[in-house]
Amino acid sequence: MLKQSILNKQMGIITYGMTPPKETHTPEKITEISQKQIERLKGLDIDALILYDVQEESDRIDTERPFPYMKSLDPETYSKEYLHELDIPKIIYRCVGKYSEAELKRWLNKNTIDQRYSVFVGASSSQQEVQLSLNDAYRISKQHSSNLTFGGVIIPERHMKKNDEHLRVVEKMKQGCDFFVSQATYNVEASKNFLSDYYHYCQQEELEMVPILFNIAPCGSTKTLEFMKWLGISIPKWLENELKYSSDVLDKSIQLTHKIFEELLEFGLEKGIPVGCSIESVSTRKVEIEASIQMVKDIKSTLDKKRLLGAVR
Repeated sequence: MLKQSILNKQMGIITYGMTPPKETHTPEKITEISQKQIERLKGLDIDALILYDVQEESDRIDTERPFPYMKSLDPETYSKEYLHELDIPKIIYRCVGKYSEAELKRWLNKNTIDQRYSVFVGASSSQQEVQLSLNDAYRISKQHSSNLTFGGVIIPERHMKKNDEHLRVVEKMKQGCDFFVSQATYNVEASKNFLSDYYHYCQQEELEMVPILFNIAPCGSTKTLEFMKWLGISIPKWLENELKYSSDVLDKSIQLTHKIFEELLEFGLEKGIPVGCSIESVSTRKVEIEASIQMVKDIKSTLDKKRLLGAVR
């Protein structure tokens, strides 16, 4: 059970993330897309499926978006109406700023029986107008839903600038967050810096560390690379060069991201930090989606080997 894994602060939770289809698609097209996704995912050994709630984020950055923004179907609607065949927990992202307090309460009170999971996301920038703050969303959720296990987002790259991401995480833990998911990770130093400060602060304050799921995603083209950078993903110059000048960008990105996760996992194991992994494709290209599915299998194999070694020791 996912809830037990989260609350027991287990190492090695593995999820797969994806964005629902565009809202403008016909129901027939959405059904077609969902069936392909079900076929890809139904054989995967994952703990949960993450469904994103996408924001436009045009106020976060001045440069033009490499891929045009189109509003996606509501993630919970997509989960219930199109993905019910997948008998795995669904973690529903919620960009809480676009909901009023009454709307969030209605969503929380819609289902008071089944175990539910969510990740609350705040404003993409200080300029974004919001109806509801993250703090209010946490408070309302604790008051109105006993069957919701919710988490938060971490941005290791932000830690490089402000050195306070671990404090943000601990504050969110105190408000009820039981796990965290990062954005796509290509900067291992930023992530290790965060983990180190997170570990030492929790040691000093005698706090139990909650699971940190590092997101990894394949990059199959220079356009995907530019989109990742636009999203705010920190890609060190040496790594960007490795991708741009590789004869096979996709294969190179798979190798590099797997190594990055292995390094973060090893760092977490040494310190008892419950590190996990979330895999996604930021691109809709078939070759990159299929690569992300293969990455799930590769990461799962890595995690199983680490568990086996731990049991032997």
